[in-house]
Formats: sequence, C-alpha cells, structure tokens
Amino acid sequence: MELLPPFHVATPGSIAAAVAAGRHQEASRFIAGGTDLMVNLRHGLGDPAALIDLRGIPELRHVGTTGPDGLVIGAAVTLAELAEHPTVATRYPAIAAAATAVGAPAHRAAGTVGGNLCLDTRCIFYNRSAWWREANGFCLKYQGDTCHVAPTGKRCHAAFSGDLAPALLAHAAEIDIAGPDGLRRQPLAALYAEDGAAHLRLAAGEFLVRVIVAADPWPAAYAKARARGAIDFPLAGVAVALRRSGDDVDGLRVALTGTNARPFLLEGTEGLLGAPVSPAWLDRLGRLVQKQVSPMRTTLLAAQYRRRVAAALAQRLAATLGGAAVVGDAA
Repeated sequence: MELLPPFHVATPGSIAAAVAAGRHQEASRFIAGGTDLMVNLRHGLGDPAALIDLRGIPELRHVGTTGPDGLVIGAAVTLAELAEHPTVATRYPAIAAAATAVGAPAHRAAGTVGGNLCLDTRCIFYNRSAWWREANGFCLKYQGDTCHVAPTGKRCHAAFSGDLAPALLAHAAEIDIAGPDGLRRQPLAALYAEDGAAHLRLAAGEFLVRVIVAADPWPAAYAKARARGAIDFPLAGVAVALRRSGDDVDGLRVALTGTNARPFLLEGTEGLLGAPVSPAWLDRLGRLVQKQVSPMRTTLLAAQYRRRVAAALAQRLAATLGGAAVVGDAA
C-alpha cells in the first residue's frame, strides 16, 4: 500500500456544519468509519484535499423507533450497533443479519450504515496497488479510459458489494440526504445507478443522514455467498421479504447485491403473487433472478457461478419464508 496523501480533517458537530464544510472544502470526502475509504486512499484511489468526519454529529448516531416512521437509523451508527440493537434484531432480522455479515468484528465495530450503503464499487482491475494499475494502463473507473472487464464498452462494470442495501431495499426503506440545497427524502433505490464509476446519485456536497424503515415490516431474510466465510464481500447477496395471505404469496420483494454495479430490486415479482410457494414457483423465481443479474469478470470467481448462486439464494430464502415444507426443493 502507498502512504496516505496529505489532507485536512474537519470535525463538524452538526448537519449544518457538515454541509458548510463540504461547501467550503473543494475535493472533500465525507467519512465516518473509513473501513473502505481509507484502504482505497492507501491504494492511491483518490486524493481528497479534506476529509469531513461525520461521527461527531449526534443525529447521525441515533437508532430507534419513532411513531409512523418505524425504524430510524442514523448514517453514522456502526454496523455492530445496528446488529445488536434489540428492536432491529427482533423486528427486522434481515437487517441485523446483513449487518452481521459485513467483514470481521473489527470492520463492524468501525464501519457505519452510511458507509456500507455508499460503499465504493469493486473490481479486480480497480482494487489493486497503484503500481499494478499503472502498469496496466489504469481503468475506466479511475485515471484510465478502458474498462478491462468489457474493453469495447463505455461503462464501468465494477460491482457494488454492500450487504445492508438489499436488506433495506427489501423493506422499502427511504433515506434522508443533506446538502447545499437542504434536506430531502427519497427511496433508497433512487440512490443508485447502474454505472460502476458513478453508482451513487449524490450531488457535490451531499451526504446520507439517516435511513427510515416502515413500522410494519414483512417477514424477511438475508444471505450471501462469499469465497471466505468469515470476512469477504458478497459474490452474490440476496434479501427476500415475503408476505402471505393464507398459503398464497401476496407481497414479494427480492433485492440483490454483488452482481451488478448497483444493488437493485428484482422486477416482475408481481407475476408470482396469488400462488403458494412451491417447486414450480421457486423455479420461476430462480429464472427471474438469472435473467436480471449481470455479473461480470470483476472477481476471481466465474460470472456464471455468481448468477446461479444468486438464484439459489433467492429460492432458499423464499422457500423458508413461504413454507418450510418446500425448503428441500429449492435449488
């Protein structure tokens, strides 16, 4: 790794002060846990003039319930705090499972909700030392003009690998974003774009403040596949939220990470409503997943493996939520 570049550190104590710091510091980056950003800086990926530390803002450190908003999670809440929060663990187990699945205990003790949701995309041609990237002509995502994954294309295919996003997408979460134009609320899904080099729809000086989850969550679960079970980013991660009326499924959300440049909600799930979970139903779900995920050569494992494991994870979670009698039939 390289030496860290020189930078100024700002420590605002309020959202307004953080916005002001971002406005007045050119080429600044917001930081909380730093488990992703600092590693990238040591690899020569970025050269910010200033880091704006959000950990000292009380509003960003709160997690709890509040009236009709349900669960409110501050962006600077650590992943360990989120996973261990009693309300999250009992009422939102998919969110707790996703937080627990991130990295190792030290990562979860430092890493934050906002950091995991705004995680940089990853690729074997990007997450390398500076000298290695220079020897290969850099890449489209940073300092180069060619995507080594798809050299004839004009879009970066680096994959988003955050664990929290699919669990929150499955719960139809919303987020608050602060910036020079004030505070705005939007669906979490609107934060992301299918472009590995520009996957976050955040304007200059904007940062994530909090996540809001509905007060009446559907039953949900999260699972991931990774090369090393104790620490790795997901090769594919899936969250499923499934609501039943009697034996029939009357609500279904499936969200995925690790396969595309953005975490996303599976489309076409309305075609699976009004029927019980069965082997045929699970087969339709698996085919739907395989059609919409688009893993590329961004990791050391084959893209087709990641495509198939994403489908299998979705089937197994849906089988568990939809009726234990068919769990063994899931592919």
